[in-house]
Amino acid sequence: MQIAIIGNGKMGMAVAVLAQERGHSIHTVIRRAENADGQALTAERLRGADVVLEFTRPDSVVRNLERLSQLGIPTVAGTTGWADELPRVSYWFRQRQGALLHAANFAVGVHLFLRVARQMAQAFRGRSDFNVSIQEEHHQSKLDAPSGTALQLQGQLRTEDHDRNVPISSSRVGDVLGTHTLTYQGPYERVTLCHATQSRNTFAMGALSAAEWLPGHVGVFTFEQMLFGPE
Repeated sequence: MQIAIIGNGKMGMAVAVLAQERGHSIHTVIRRAENADGQALTAERLRGADVVLEFTRPDSVVRNLERLSQLGIPTVAGTTGWADELPRVSYWFRQRQGALLHAANFAVGVHLFLRVARQMAQAFRGRSDFNVSIQEEHHQSKLDAPSGTALQLQGQLRTEDHDRNVPISSSRVGDVLGTHTLTYQGPYERVTLCHATQSRNTFAMGALSAAEWLPGHVGVFTFEQMLFGPE
């Protein structure tokens, strides 16, 4: 498979290494410096690419996705911090019969964590003596806070238990890849659920699995739908 990568940061490079180990070819890598306002995303540059992986920044992802929807190339988007624009971006891909798979987090364990968290919310529903909170910790260069995963977790908890407040606390320190902790605190006891990422390769493997799955599909998908099917 011919893979184009937009963004030459740590994630883009991790995906490139893993892709070649799995027998794929890197069609092109488009760097931030050459892609102001999506100008490097041309039909000529991307001709022959089977799929595109987009790992850039919140201030450029929407323009990149707009251009990719016009070019009709299946796109896996791993940039975070643009959730408010998802309806508009989804419209572009659906209108043009394209394919987009987006995720705030490509770690398989995170999505299992989210499913268990929903079950916890159901179990604690109506137990007002327990307070719930989310704490997330990431490396100091991560631009968005709270993280996309924390916001997704918060949204799912509110869906299952809409009367309960679910605050998020964020910290940006060192080179922490990502830790998310859900806590239910009672007067005399505490219940916690935690996911900690130990290697960037877990994200790279998930993103590459999405890239292998997406060609041949039409529509807008989440990583969770790819893993577990529609619900």
